[in-house]
This record gives sequence, structure tokens and C-alpha cells, in this order.
Amino acid sequence: MFKAMILLTRRADMTSQEFANWWLDEHAPRARELPGVREIRFNLVIDAEDIDGVAELWFDSRADFEAAYATDVGKAVAQDSLDHVASRVRLLVEENQILEP
Repeated sequence: MFKAMILLTRRADMTSQEFANWWLDEHAPRARELPGVREIRFNLVIDAEDIDGVAELWFDSRADFEAAYATDVGKAVAQDSLDHVASRVRLLVEENQILEP
């Protein structure tokens, strides 16, 4: 399984609550439509000065991740993020689970 983590910093003209409302109520339904996405978690950051949210997205492979964002849906999801954030950093990670639930 392939995982992407995306660190988001809200625009300067948005409050933390406005960011949370947009991200969870408007952006999340769009992200659910990404082709091939297996799991999504949106983490609102509580006590950081420069990061407001961390998204986690799982796909079967990096190729599936890249293919999803190459679609019209993926391009719209990416553009929606760029329209609402001052910074977006994508981290493509190898997850190592240490403790299972």
C-alpha cells in the first residue's frame, strides 16, 4: 500500500475555523472521489504555527496515486487545495506500523 501525506497551511485571510470548515465540509467530499483512493484521513493540527492540516491518503501503488491526480477529478482536487492554502507540501512515505490496533 502506498501512502501520501500532505501538509497544509491555510491562507493568511482564513481563520482556523474557516480552514477546518472548508477542508472537512467542502474539500473532503471531493477527495473521496479520487479514483483508486483506499483510505483518507484529515488531521487538523491543534498546536502548530505553520501547519494547519495533515492529510493521509492511501492507494495501492504510487502509480495509482499519480494516475488519480492526473484525472480531471484529481486536478480539480489539487486546484481546490491550492486555492485555499498558502502552502502545500506532499510527502510520499513508506509507512512502518509499529503497534497494531
